[in-house]
Amino acid sequence: MPRASYGDRHCITVIYSKTQVAFDFTSRIIDFFVTRDGPQHTGEPSALVVLVEEELVVIDLQTEGWPVIQTPYLVPLHSSAITCSHHVSAIPLKLWERIIAAGVVQNTQYSKKPWPITGGQNLAPDPPQRDLLLTGHEDGTVRFWDASGVCLYPLYKLSTAAVFSADADLNDNMSQGAEGEWPPFRKVGCFDPYSDDPRLGIQKIHLCKYSGYLTVAGTAGQILMLELNDEAAEQTVEAKIVDLLQGQEGFRWKGHTQLDVREEPVLFPPGFQPFTVVQCQPPAVVTALSLHSEWKLVAFGTSHGFGVYDYLQKNNVLVKCTLNPSDQLAMEGPLSRVKSIKKSLRQSFRRIRRSRVSLRKHHISNTNKIQEANARLEAEQAEMEMAPVQRKIEARSSDDSFTGLVRTLYFADTFLSDSSHNTPSLWAGTNGGTVFAYILYIPPVEHRADEALTAQPAKEIQLMHRAPVVGIVVLDGHGAPLPEPLETAHDLARSPDLLGSHHVLVISEEQFKVFTLPKLSSKMKLKLTAVDGSRVRRVGVAWFGSSRTEDYGESGLVFLTNQGDVHVLSLPHIKMQIRYPCIRREDVSGIASCVFTKQGQGFYLMSPSEFERFSLSTRYLVEPRCLVEAPLPPVFSNQHQPKLEGASSALRCTQDTEDAESAARRVMEHALLNDEKVLLEIQKSLEGDQTAFPGNNVKNAVV
Repeated sequence: MPRASYGDRHCITVIYSKTQVAFDFTSRIIDFFVTRDGPQHTGEPSALVVLVEEELVVIDLQTEGWPVIQTPYLVPLHSSAITCSHHVSAIPLKLWERIIAAGVVQNTQYSKKPWPITGGQNLAPDPPQRDLLLTGHEDGTVRFWDASGVCLYPLYKLSTAAVFSADADLNDNMSQGAEGEWPPFRKVGCFDPYSDDPRLGIQKIHLCKYSGYLTVAGTAGQILMLELNDEAAEQTVEAKIVDLLQGQEGFRWKGHTQLDVREEPVLFPPGFQPFTVVQCQPPAVVTALSLHSEWKLVAFGTSHGFGVYDYLQKNNVLVKCTLNPSDQLAMEGPLSRVKSIKKSLRQSFRRIRRSRVSLRKHHISNTNKIQEANARLEAEQAEMEMAPVQRKIEARSSDDSFTGLVRTLYFADTFLSDSSHNTPSLWAGTNGGTVFAYILYIPPVEHRADEALTAQPAKEIQLMHRAPVVGIVVLDGHGAPLPEPLETAHDLARSPDLLGSHHVLVISEEQFKVFTLPKLSSKMKLKLTAVDGSRVRRVGVAWFGSSRTEDYGESGLVFLTNQGDVHVLSLPHIKMQIRYPCIRREDVSGIASCVFTKQGQGFYLMSPSEFERFSLSTRYLVEPRCLVEAPLPPVFSNQHQPKLEGASSALRCTQDTEDAESAARRVMEHALLNDEKVLLEIQKSLEGDQTAFPGNNVKNAVV
């Protein structure tokens, strides 16, 4: 093929009789070989095995059409760049089977032939439970992986691009070349790093394993509500606009535009099908997401505020703007490259002000110098009075950018209004160290579809150090975290203790602080940044079961710092239990991609195409156990055996003689050192030599 026209393609051409296909790969070809049938592999070609830079592709050469054989391992995780991940433990069997059935319908284009590469034995026992790892990608897809064992196996792929209008036809089959094109190209492999629209990127995922509801949020402020359906359905997706600015004037969004939802009905295949799209205005990146399937509510947050949507009645329950008037950067999206004129003018005035201040410094009077010296001494004394193991943490200014960005959202049924009545509530933590608490009034079940839900502000916490709030956990009367929605209804967790007093644990990047409920008085805290300088990046609640007793276990708080260390805290006393170095501190993307499981395990991207799994629990441990039988070494013939025996006997003889000589030498040394006459003669000879040397030297000098 002419290099000028096809230099950007990576192809292998297969010709058989009158059939010719040029298999077009999306990454550079490293090597390939052909497997053959028969006991000695000398029969007809059966499969073409191609190793490319990003994946391993096997093509069936015996089935008509030469389809691709599905890969049982080494599946490229980064077929599109991974943008987020979400882990769900202990999937119910019914939901597991429904997801697998939806995935089987998607894999009809693969060959029915078994995987041609065999060898080795898997000695690992069957996993004790079914786990799912959901990965969000840049092209708007969500992939479901079987994370029960060592290898991640793909089960199902969800695409959200069909919900929105696009210039290109989304139903085009990209695997087929254009009609009449020569040579006949055919795209193979699932690695496709290019995205038509970066606004489709998935940023947050939340799956309820009991109800089958799924919510995903994207880069352009879109939140999709999806429900699992076993049959294909053609339906119209309803769009709901949420204005997070609440009509504030003086702000203009300079980022990307929102995605347009299709107005006509769309045919969705079996699997998770969307029924509602909530569109935030401005269309900024969704930074926090929480789903409560028992209350039929979904909470979402961006850099401008947060809201609560009732997906049963399909209306808004709460909208709160957290935007600071000085947050000019919050009005620029991640895809915006336009500089603000106000920002440029502000920087110019600051430079002029600095130049004037520098000129005035030359004319400072003596009194001002004395005042500055006194202030400096007072500051040094204040630092000396601090504990030697703590660092001085300066309070962050409220004028910092993105202080209104919502970092975490949390639903809880706890005591917020008084100590005798528990009520549903929503907690929201921002980047400026502020925690908002709202009481949710939910009608009874029989009137849930008719009566409207209401939300009222109840409490507000402002941390003095203004560090970003990365997690919120409510502890019941026994000091245990509240169970997940519908978990107690399915008898999979004990009911929370509502007799004792509840506490709320607020986790910021710099410290952990426990407040009593409902008064919100500070009870205890643990400083992190002030002690070792690290900051919290990821946090999660895990259950650590005993490896000896099945019925015993403890809840702990697991968090990852910017230094790459994993810590475990006890609950409810927030005492440091243990610390493990896990990720290199230079691996910023790996730290940002970490996700914890409910059983004390974790995943993080050690490269764009590889997850590494670690475990902090002694009971739940996933490790590879396999056996590869290597071929036996070649057997020597009989005529070579005497030579080997003679050589070995000669070697033994030389070793015996060396051992005898060393033994005789040791006996002689022992006899000489223990004989007094011999020692005296040696001493006299040495003294005679020493007296003779000076005379000889003098004689030689005189001559």
